[in-house]
Amino acid sequence: MSGTEVNLNEMLMIRREKLKSLIEKGKNPYLNEKFDYTHHSIEIKDKFEELENEEVAVAGRLMTRRGHGKVSFMDIQDSQGRIQIFAKLDLLGEENYNDLSYLDIGDIIGVYGSVFKTKAGEISIRASQIIILTKSLQILPEKWHGLKDTDLRYRQRYTDLIVNPEVKDTFLLRNKIIRAVREYLDDKGFIEVETPILTPVAGGANARPFETYHNTLDMDMNLRIANELYLKRLIVGGFEKVYEMGKMFRNEGISTKHNPEFTNMELYQAFVDYEEMMRLTEDLFSYVAQKSLGTNVINYQGKEIDLTPPWKRLDMEEAIKEYAGVDFSTINTDEEARKIAKEKGLDIKADMTRGQIISEMFEEFCEDHLIQPTFITGHPVDVSPLAKRDPEDPRKTHRFEAFLNGWELANAFSELNDPIDQRERFEEQVRQKESGDDEAHPMDTDFINAIEVGLPPTGGLGIGIDRMIMILTNQPSIRDVLLFPTMKPVED
Repeated sequence: MSGTEVNLNEMLMIRREKLKSLIEKGKNPYLNEKFDYTHHSIEIKDKFEELENEEVAVAGRLMTRRGHGKVSFMDIQDSQGRIQIFAKLDLLGEENYNDLSYLDIGDIIGVYGSVFKTKAGEISIRASQIIILTKSLQILPEKWHGLKDTDLRYRQRYTDLIVNPEVKDTFLLRNKIIRAVREYLDDKGFIEVETPILTPVAGGANARPFETYHNTLDMDMNLRIANELYLKRLIVGGFEKVYEMGKMFRNEGISTKHNPEFTNMELYQAFVDYEEMMRLTEDLFSYVAQKSLGTNVINYQGKEIDLTPPWKRLDMEEAIKEYAGVDFSTINTDEEARKIAKEKGLDIKADMTRGQIISEMFEEFCEDHLIQPTFITGHPVDVSPLAKRDPEDPRKTHRFEAFLNGWELANAFSELNDPIDQRERFEEQVRQKESGDDEAHPMDTDFINAIEVGLPPTGGLGIGIDRMIMILTNQPSIRDVLLFPTMKPVED
């Protein structure tokens, strides 16, 4: 064991000894059930002129302590900021002042006292009583640095929030962004609904689900990968505008842009198409940026991005022609497409179709170029099993993806409402699943039945809320906008 570890263990033991002494004195800090504070730190500073010399009660975590003898200065941190506490022997009395010797950084205390300003000009509280509300038995780090500590920040978010107050600002802004999304949709007449998280069929997207088992029903079930098929059932049932914002679960890799559970928003509107979904998407992003940041022009990791509508529109094949130099209007067979893909260095499967290769080539050569908001249209039918075909080119669909900073943030269709076409596409997806594609869409016979009942012309939209928040809060990783990201357990 290193000297540092020995010292750390000694410090931890000292905290426990202090706790034991407090309990023996009949001052167990864990027995305090409530503390009626009157003000937060920021409120006292903002309203100093009217609160000067007034009696207040504050509570917070002890972050610094200095001084000795008959006078001590402490900083406590509450949910809104920090404020200095001035503690003096003749004001607190000998017993209360001596109890301060049991305090450690990280302890939570309640303070009664009067508001004043020190000679140095710092707004403070002159304590008349200090109560230890919670004894901290762990040691707070002074600062975070390096990859190892970054990893620990995500694992111990509670500590991260204490020692890095700016982290809390990100999550307060996250809350503001989510409220703005709901506010926009509610004002547009959309009804927020809730659909199942535990489902017998993991449909609505091409992704690998988390699988589980229901003992009573004796059946396999999945955590939802999307809520699309349930929301469209509601449109069949007569709702005209619905949306749901909630957790989705995909059993896939983890990266700066991916977490196995993530927040998604999907909405569906009857009697409109994907063009209307484009207008709604750019308008929604603009509204949320204005409400949360006060501007449409944002800075993300040094890049200036302008969210002002209208956004650029670009056909997927045109993007490939521009950025990869391949013109798919002259390539009509799967064999030709596979040959071109191999020449471009793509690692493809022997049975990949022209449409699948178009999608792969776009992802490989085009996405990184789409920094300013751009709608990509003209997705192949092969990778869009739930979107309407383009009547002018049946190999394409009426679908778009919205890209910012080279990332896909939204996906939308003119929803496929032809039950015969839908069944055929599901059957093709099943064949792909049987040939080894774990992310192919499963057959959902009840959904087929629903659109046989009759799905009106419908526009649908899905937005990755976590990525939207990353962009608007200028955070480099999805883990920075999730309070508790998925982490591999630390080995003991």
